Amino acid sequence: MKLIFKSFAVFTLAISLTNCGEKKETDAYGNPVEEKTEVVTETTVDPLLAKGQELFEGKGTCTACHKPDTKVIGPAIKDIAKIYKEKGASIASFINEESEAIVDPTQYETMKANFVITKAMTAEERKALEVYMMSFE
Repeated sequence: MKLIFKSFAVFTLAISLTNCGEKKETDAYGNPVEEKTEVVTETTVDPLLAKGQELFEGKGTCTACHKPDTKVIGPAIKDIAKIYKEKGASIASFINEESEAIVDPTQYETMKANFVITKAMTAEERKALEVYMMSFE
């Protein structure tokens, strides 16, 4: 009887030790299921950048003549941004007709027709357009 009791005690101890470890979740077939960790990164968009894009693609009608990487009627946005960055100039001033054309002066007369739209914008809206356009590289 002592032998049965000792065997039972050893068996119970062995089961207890194996079950007291880290518990892992299993699927319906008893296979271990890996924990899924989800990494969430928040990106903050400059409100002026978002507003500038909205104006550029909408009310400003800029997309009729300007594309990101390609010259259409007017220069590509990335080319405009590059030149304005190099010269330390302000797109907002240009579209308010406060400074000269520096990217492609031959297209100034075409762009001049759009000053009616851009001059009717608030200073903040013109700045938003500038922030959006200067974001291109």
